[in-house]
Amino acid sequence: MKRALFLGSVAAVFLWPPAAPAAGLERAVRNAARNLPGSLGVYARTLGLNGPLATYRAEEIFPTASIIKVLIMATAYAVDEEAPGTLAHEIVFDSSGDLIGGSDYMSEQPDGAKFTVRQLIGPMIQVSDNTAANMLIGYFGTAAINAVGARAGLSATHLGRKFLDVGAVLHHHDNVTTPADMARLLYVIERGAHEGIATIASSAHCRTMVKIMLGQTDRDGIPAALPRGAAVANKTGEITGTRNDIAIVNPFGDAPLILAILTKDVTDYGAAYAAIHAVAHAAYATVASG
Repeated sequence: MKRALFLGSVAAVFLWPPAAPAAGLERAVRNAARNLPGSLGVYARTLGLNGPLATYRAEEIFPTASIIKVLIMATAYAVDEEAPGTLAHEIVFDSSGDLIGGSDYMSEQPDGAKFTVRQLIGPMIQVSDNTAANMLIGYFGTAAINAVGARAGLSATHLGRKFLDVGAVLHHHDNVTTPADMARLLYVIERGAHEGIATIASSAHCRTMVKIMLGQTDRDGIPAALPRGAAVANKTGEITGTRNDIAIVNPFGDAPLILAILTKDVTDYGAAYAAIHAVAHAAYATVASG
């Protein structure tokens, strides 16, 4: 979906004065929540161990949309730790059975083509290809993916179905999470990458995941609210009533910022992007100030 019409709200963001530490960010979050026709959830933190910079409805359940694809990616790397060679395993693409909407990359691939697990991760994250994601869900299984999330401390996150599985939706098998859980997932990936330790996967695999997310092509959410040139490893998600974005800002720098900004029951998507921009700008300004 093209979202250029929503980017006009970004210009107004940069006319605001820099946010004051903590108080300015909390005020920005409250204002964004009040102005949003829908519900907003936020968890913002740095890589340090001093707790969050700001939270708002951080433990409340929200639809994941495509941000749960980060957990699918993490599962691939975590399983490869236990079973080396998993990333090189080939999966055959059956266009008649696999191809679904929201799959710009896979729709261009020939029937019967073989893709390694590693080759499917890039399009799943960077262009949010739904077919690539479903092929990986089919390969690993929802139970394994949820188990990796549980081991990482994601207490409320649940992958209940493949993407665009109408039957599963009707039976209330939903993909859900919380802002706190998504921030936790990014935190363990970034900690592994930044501090050179094994977390959800090895440090090398964590660095690879961050680099993949740095190649994200949808930059209309959190990245659009930050200064030009800011390094942002993010993953967006959108379904009816929801616009989400989660990000690690400046992941290889001295002060990485972790943001999870989720929405639900939204009736104005322009307002949803404005809320994401306002929170992201204030969080970035808070970290930059000190």
